[in-house]
Amino acid sequence: MSSTIAAIATGAQISAIGIVRLSGEHAIEYVDTLFHPLSGRPMREAPDRQLVYGRLCDRKGELLDLCLCTVSRAPHSYTGEDTAELQCHGSPVLLRLVLEELFALGARQAGPGEFTKRAFLNGCLELTAAEAVADLIDAESAEAARNAAGQLSGAIGGKIEAIYRALMDVSSHYHAVLDYPDEDIEDFELRSYVSTFSSAEEQLNALLRSFARGKLMQSGLPSAIIGRPNAGKSSLLNALLGYDRAIVTAVPGTTRDTIEEKLRLGKLTLRLIDTAGLRDTTDEVEQLGVDRSRAAMDTAGLLLLVIDSSEPLTDEDRALLRRAEQADKAVVILSKSDLAPVTTALDTTLPVVTVSTRTGEGLDALEQTIDALFPLPPLPAGEILTNARQAEAIRRALDALSSAREAMAIGETPDIVLTETERAMQALGELTGRSVREDITNRIFERFCVGK
Repeated sequence: MSSTIAAIATGAQISAIGIVRLSGEHAIEYVDTLFHPLSGRPMREAPDRQLVYGRLCDRKGELLDLCLCTVSRAPHSYTGEDTAELQCHGSPVLLRLVLEELFALGARQAGPGEFTKRAFLNGCLELTAAEAVADLIDAESAEAARNAAGQLSGAIGGKIEAIYRALMDVSSHYHAVLDYPDEDIEDFELRSYVSTFSSAEEQLNALLRSFARGKLMQSGLPSAIIGRPNAGKSSLLNALLGYDRAIVTAVPGTTRDTIEEKLRLGKLTLRLIDTAGLRDTTDEVEQLGVDRSRAAMDTAGLLLLVIDSSEPLTDEDRALLRRAEQADKAVVILSKSDLAPVTTALDTTLPVVTVSTRTGEGLDALEQTIDALFPLPPLPAGEILTNARQAEAIRRALDALSSAREAMAIGETPDIVLTETERAMQALGELTGRSVREDITNRIFERFCVGK
C-alpha cells in the first residue's frame, strides 16, 4: 500500500460540490503542488481536519478553481495514512482535470472501495464496520441507514469480539496448563466454562435470527401480484407506486412479462412483481409470460392474489386461491370495489382486503394487513444482521460450538472440545477480519463505489 491513490468521491453527475480524495505517503505533497492557500501557508503546515480556502491550479500555474482543502495525517485519519481532500465546484470536467493533474504527479486511480479497504488493513476499521460503509451508502430506508450506522460504530463487531475473547480465554487457559505443568496455574476444568459456551451460543443465535429481518430490510420482500388476466393486477401495482408503471387496458393479457419495482409499504420494503395473467393460452409470447409468472410465484415471500370482485368467481380464481393457501404468506385482494360487486365473500382462511385502485379505497387496509403478516419486533440499531457472508460465518461458529457442547456432554477429553472451540474462533475471526483470507477481503470490497 505504498502508492498514493486518488479518486473522485462524489460521482460523475453535476453537483454543487465535488470532492477529490487522496490517501498515501505523498497525498499532502501532491495537494501542496496544486493547491495554494490564500493565507500563504502551505497545506503541509495546516492543522489536521481544518478547511483551508485557496486557489487550485494545474502544474503550469493556470487557475482551475477557487476551493477548499483539508488534510489528515497518519495514523489519525480514515485510512490510517496521510490523506487530503479537495472540495471543488461540482463540474465533472473540472474534477477529471484535477484527477489528471494528480495522476501526472504520481498518484494512481483508486480501485473500488480502496480507501475503506486501506482503513481495514491499517486497523482503523474492523471488517463488519467496513462492510457497513457500503450498506450505509446503499440504504433505501431510514431503518436500513440507522442499522448500518450502528454497525459502523461497532454494534455487531463489538459483540463478536467479546465472544471471541471469551472463547480465547478458554483456549489459552487449556494451553497454559498443558504447556507449563510446573507453573502454579489453576487446573483446567471444562465444567467451569459451561456458561461461557452457553452465552456464546445464545448471543450468536440471536444475531442469526435477525438475519431474516435484515434480508427484508436490505433487499426487500419478493411479492408476486398474481391473478387471472384483467383482474386488476397492473392497476394495483400502479396504485401502490403512485404512478403508471404498468400498461393498463381492458384487453386481457396486456402484461406479457413480469415487471418488478421496489416500494416502501408500512414497515416493509416490497419488491413488487406484476405478473402476466395466469391462464391457458396458445399464444407463444403470452405463454412465456405465464411461465415467468409461475416462477415468480414459486420464489416469492408474499403472494398478493387479485380477484375481480365485479365478476363471478371462476375456476381459475379458485385454483389460484388454493395455490395461495399453500404459500408461506398470502393476501387475497378483491379488486374493483368501485364497480357493482358480485364476489363479496370467499371460502378461505387467508386475509381478504377489498380495494379500489381508482378511488384508493382499501389501500391503507392492505398495508396494515401486510404489516400484520410480518411483525418486526424492535431491535437496537446496528444489531440486525444484513450480510450473507457474516450469517454464514456465524452458522459455522454455532456448528462448532454445538459440537463442543456435545463433546462436553458425553465426557470427551478437553482437547476434543478445544479443537471445536478454536474452529468457532476461526469462523468468528472471519467476521471481524482477524483471520479473513485475502481473496475474501478483495471480494468484499469489490462491491464498493470508487472513492469510498
